[in-house]
Amino acid sequence: MPALVLDGKALARRIEGELVPRVEKVKAASGRTPILATLLVGDDPASATYVKMKGSACRRVGMDSRRVALPETTTTAELLAALDALNADPDVHGILLQHPVPKQIDERACFDRIRLEKDVDGVTSAGFGRMAMGERAFGSATPAGIVRLLDHHGIALAGLRAVVLGRSPILGKPMAAMLVNRDATVTVAHSKTRELPALVAEAELVVAAVGRPEFVKGAWIRSGAVVVDAGYHPGGVGDVELAAAIPRCAAYTPVPGGVGPMTIATLIEQTCQAAERAAGLAP
Repeated sequence: MPALVLDGKALARRIEGELVPRVEKVKAASGRTPILATLLVGDDPASATYVKMKGSACRRVGMDSRRVALPETTTTAELLAALDALNADPDVHGILLQHPVPKQIDERACFDRIRLEKDVDGVTSAGFGRMAMGERAFGSATPAGIVRLLDHHGIALAGLRAVVLGRSPILGKPMAAMLVNRDATVTVAHSKTRELPALVAEAELVVAAVGRPEFVKGAWIRSGAVVVDAGYHPGGVGDVELAAAIPRCAAYTPVPGGVGPMTIATLIEQTCQAAERAAGLAP
């Protein structure tokens, strides 16, 4: 039986369609259009492309985006001041600080300056802690989008043996916490993990977020596993050697068209939810 394609692009389109009437309801109730503010520090072309894509998604559902561009030489104090201004602006419902920032900036301090109710990308320490404890908070957009995609395709997570490859604070660590909260049995692997191929071979669900092209070899994947590739690199490849992995998979995310569209859809949906709460339309 051919492997199931976990089509994030199709689900993202469906989510956008569902957001249109919700956005209109916010406008009618509050007189405000939901706004996602994006901060881009420096001139990294990939980051600029991501910010543009997020702005386009906002417009497709009737939301607005506000792009704040700061120079490469921006200091931590200057970025914190820009975040403070957005935190204080009642017209702004969500704040996205595009990662990565230049090396002279204390990225964690800046992430944590974002007010919890506007942390629609799920990057603050407070938001992560609340999410991990099962309390209300916006989940980090990429892992939250992955969980939504798995749910949409009826992949039961309870009891599943999962390996998350990667331990970044905005992907690997929140991904592991979300899976634990859904009763999966989770191992977090990384560059110092011994006997990694054997570990991956035991996994019923593999989430690859190592940031290295085709690092996960197809031969490592057990028969019938679900493979989620959260990487994207030049040449249109991810973190998994997908061509070799697909014949062994029960289901997999394509690259591109799998995880990426779900990240953006989750981000704008959480911005809409923040606007609904601000308008008194949601608890």
